[in-house]
Amino acid sequence: MENKKLRAQHPKKELAVDILYDIIGSILFGAGIYTFAEGGNFAPGGISGIALIMNKLWNLPVGTMTLILNIPLVIISYKTVGKRFLIKTARTMIISTIFVDLVFPMFPFYTGQRLLAAIYSGALLGLGMVLFYMRGSSSGGADFLTMTIKKKRPHMSLGRLTLLIDLIILIGWPVFGDVDSVLYGLIAVFVCSMVIDKILYGIGAGSLAIIVTSKGEETAEEIGRITDRGVTSLEGMGTYTKSKRNVLLCACSKSEAYLVKNAVYQVDDSAFVMFTETSEVLGEGFKESLDEL
Repeated sequence: MENKKLRAQHPKKELAVDILYDIIGSILFGAGIYTFAEGGNFAPGGISGIALIMNKLWNLPVGTMTLILNIPLVIISYKTVGKRFLIKTARTMIISTIFVDLVFPMFPFYTGQRLLAAIYSGALLGLGMVLFYMRGSSSGGADFLTMTIKKKRPHMSLGRLTLLIDLIILIGWPVFGDVDSVLYGLIAVFVCSMVIDKILYGIGAGSLAIIVTSKGEETAEEIGRITDRGVTSLEGMGTYTKSKRNVLLCACSKSEAYLVKNAVYQVDDSAFVMFTETSEVLGEGFKESLDEL
């Protein structure tokens, strides 16, 4: 528990790191939304996509409308995502709004090929969201909806949820005036998802964390507190040192792999951690049967 104590003793340092990640992430996120998506005349999906469509229709500021549209989602998901996550996300959204509405309008749009705009928009959005996720925050919007629905329907496919939420792209057809806006929006969403998967989690339906630690109980509690995932503990022994160790097994989704790793090292910085890709995970909190998609 030494690292948790050190973290508690340096709240200003933690806050400074959080804000630094928020600023860098917001620069990337803002470039993806304003410079490339708005410049390319397409919507990349989600709440930001709705804000871009409202900007196209009524010239409303993209960042501010994203913030306003998130308010009802915050109210709906408050009990699900928790106070700490909401506070961090609120700070991230405010910083992102400043960059999207005040900073990036001082710079020109990208006016090149729309295909390149879609690719770069998705890549920058993904990179920005990765930085938010790494500090236990998010850009709001679809994240709130996904986490709330998953809490009530834990066996529902995360991919299905994301697809349903991103169908807002289809509205871009009549608004932007051509079907290409929908296709470029889909490309941006796909690239964004690939970037997040590659950097944070790797590609796969799930992950299995195998953790060797001398602080099994504390580590399991921290994983449960942060991710709400159960942990199975086995007794082990190092054949070289002959010392007893706990071997923890934790099945988690791709989006939780980084959080599990972070939770482990908050408790035991000498722990041995391995992640294996799983093509499918069945059981409580995951799919109930092979027939469920």
